[in-house]
Amino acid sequence: MQTQILDGKAIAGDIRQQLKSKVQQRQQQGLATVGLAVVLVGDNPASQVYVRNKRKSCDEVGIASFSHDLPANTSEEKLLNLIDQLNNDASVNGILVQLPLPEHINDKTVIERINPLKDVDGFHPYNIGCLTLKMPLLRPCTPKGVMTLLSRTGQQLSGLDAVIIGQSNIVGRPMALELLAARCTITVCHSRTRDLIEKVRQADVVVAAEGRPNFVKGDWIKSGALVIDVGINRGDDGKLVGDVDFAAAQGRAAWITPVPGGVGPMTIASLLENTLQAAELQENKQ
Repeated sequence: MQTQILDGKAIAGDIRQQLKSKVQQRQQQGLATVGLAVVLVGDNPASQVYVRNKRKSCDEVGIASFSHDLPANTSEEKLLNLIDQLNNDASVNGILVQLPLPEHINDKTVIERINPLKDVDGFHPYNIGCLTLKMPLLRPCTPKGVMTLLSRTGQQLSGLDAVIIGQSNIVGRPMALELLAARCTITVCHSRTRDLIEKVRQADVVVAAEGRPNFVKGDWIKSGALVIDVGINRGDDGKLVGDVDFAAAQGRAAWITPVPGGVGPMTIASLLENTLQAAELQENKQ
């Protein structure tokens, strides 16, 4: 089988161009500039890279980016006070608090403090609840990006068997809700799952979000499956690799995402989409 590559980098570029046009149209209509506040606590190198890429993407599409870089010893109270200020700031349409946070700060408390209509990460219980009830507002960025990638295959998802490897609140659980809404039959696998390999071998759609390099072997993949690799890991040679053995899966999968250049760029593109959507939701409430 000829495996086709789902180029997340190119698709994300298309989305940014569309968003840039929409932002320019807003300006021509005299609407307020869309604003995103990005809060970074501490000096985690990976988080710094992610935040830098998000700010760069904002600049590209014309979204104002407000930076709030705080030291690692910032108290939870101080962070919550900042969120309160951003919630009340009309120039800020979206609030993103980069995870992970230092251990002394409760991330659930922080997420719940964000106004749900400014929760552009889509992690607030209100937004997850809306997704659960098939009334989506601001959707978690990575699963949303995955659904955009799957739509680009042109294949009908309804009725397909989908396996998600990983049950995190950020990817696995909302990913299950997204695929269920698309009328897939879903199986969420985790460390206690029995017969994992056989479950994957029967799947028409595989979303790997385990966080272990080359965990999913090529012979696990059903012929013609759609394979989405959310993992991004540093291999022994220093190169970035996914959760799926990409080389071995080629020739079996119908479509597969590369690492890097697959899901990662789509997560940021989805964040920008959410920020514009948040601005529109807030305007409609005025």
